Amino acid sequence: MSRLPFYLIVAFLLVAGVALSIHRHVQFEVPWTPGEQRQVWEVEAQVNFTADGGPVKVNMALPSSQQGYRILTEHTASPAYGLAFLEENGVRRAEWSTREAMGDQQLYYNVQALVAPESRNPQIESPPLRRDIVWESPYDTAASQVIERAWSRSADPVTFARELITDFTEERQGENARLLLTQFDRTPLLVRLLNQAGVPAREVSGLLLEHGRRRQSLTSWIQVFDDQEWVLFDPRTGTRGRPDNMLLWESAGQAVLEVQGGSNSRINFSMLSRNQSAAAAMRSQLADDTLINFSIHSLPLEDQALFQTILLIPIGALMVVILRVLVGIKTSGTFMPVLIALAFIQTTLITGLVGFLLVVAVGLVIRNYLSYLNLLLVARVTAVIITVIAIISVFSVLSYRFGLNAGLTITFFPMIILSWTIERMSILWEEEGPKQVLIQGGGSLLTAVLAYLAMNNPWIRHITFNFLGVQLILMALILLLGNYTGYRLLELRRFKPVTED
Repeated sequence: MSRLPFYLIVAFLLVAGVALSIHRHVQFEVPWTPGEQRQVWEVEAQVNFTADGGPVKVNMALPSSQQGYRILTEHTASPAYGLAFLEENGVRRAEWSTREAMGDQQLYYNVQALVAPESRNPQIESPPLRRDIVWESPYDTAASQVIERAWSRSADPVTFARELITDFTEERQGENARLLLTQFDRTPLLVRLLNQAGVPAREVSGLLLEHGRRRQSLTSWIQVFDDQEWVLFDPRTGTRGRPDNMLLWESAGQAVLEVQGGSNSRINFSMLSRNQSAAAAMRSQLADDTLINFSIHSLPLEDQALFQTILLIPIGALMVVILRVLVGIKTSGTFMPVLIALAFIQTTLITGLVGFLLVVAVGLVIRNYLSYLNLLLVARVTAVIITVIAIISVFSVLSYRFGLNAGLTITFFPMIILSWTIERMSILWEEEGPKQVLIQGGGSLLTAVLAYLAMNNPWIRHITFNFLGVQLILMALILLLGNYTGYRLLELRRFKPVTED
């Protein structure tokens, strides 16, 4: 029979598992190791204004995930105000409202932004050109001459914007530029000139992030569109490009803050930088599952904790397969060591070993007495189960009385599995002697310890929980091991006399 379909299935599982894991790491920046740290900026916006005594409505622009930054969490503090988050065409704003307010008012908005170099700007459309631009004399002539001068020294919209902005700097400022600046503010003026020249542009607001700074203000920038992409310019220097420490707060060309029913409105910002676990920083992003970004993070925390343990079982099963198929270790029960290893995770290794040996030893003594009663199998196993429960209860009470709280964790042992282990070892003792009991019991304990060490490794726990593609890789490896028909390592000693001769 051809083995080609089998190897194709194994290859598919390997490729799919690796591809899903790499996609998750690259696209969603899930770290490979649990100890990775990411920089997170926490920014607080404080809105101050004086209410007139009637209804108040406050509308403020909000930042979105963008190039270099990803928004993680946000919350507000606004007693006595209603709050709604509005989003239209990718533009996010917060709206506070109240029926009556009087005197000084303060509203707070807090956002956490993850520094994500791989993050990109969302796709945005070119803003419409303004067709209602009208200049009064003599500003119309000055505007035309400034545009004509920059146009002659440019090749495309981006270079035109660079030349136009540079002409308004102190070094190259001509008479026409100085005339226009006496009547208009610099940034709105440059946007107006760009639109008149047929170049889509708008004014945006950015926040320069510096650790520990307080009472900071937004700075104005110019966004120029060309061939489905945007380019940022500093209107003060003409420098092209975006500083690494700048978070675009408002990028739709709208007002940052609008207050109805109040006066003297202003907004300032405070910021702090801190390092945070990469896994924790990405948790909110991972909760948004898609068909490819399938993960456990969308489940409630209680269920996530449960699956974090369940996803370790294939690791323990792989250890059992390796030790039984390749090494040749004999165990009492096929996957009993995996369940014992899970109990060790809850009890810690030393406490688990001591508890396991005590329960099995006392259980074997009692099971030896039950053998003289000639009970039926079902009744005998049931009696052993009740005995195991009684033994665990007695040990737990004694541990508590003597102040050994670690002994209370012995209740995590799988009681049914322990009962069957005691039954199997007792039968093995009667049929093949104590040597086989020690061999299989010791093999089971060794396998359980090795499985525990693998399952309790922080890196393995992180990988299995955050990369579900690993389960496909484990399946492929187990299928390959199941196809192995060679000698086991412990069987090689049978051939030692041959090699000596």
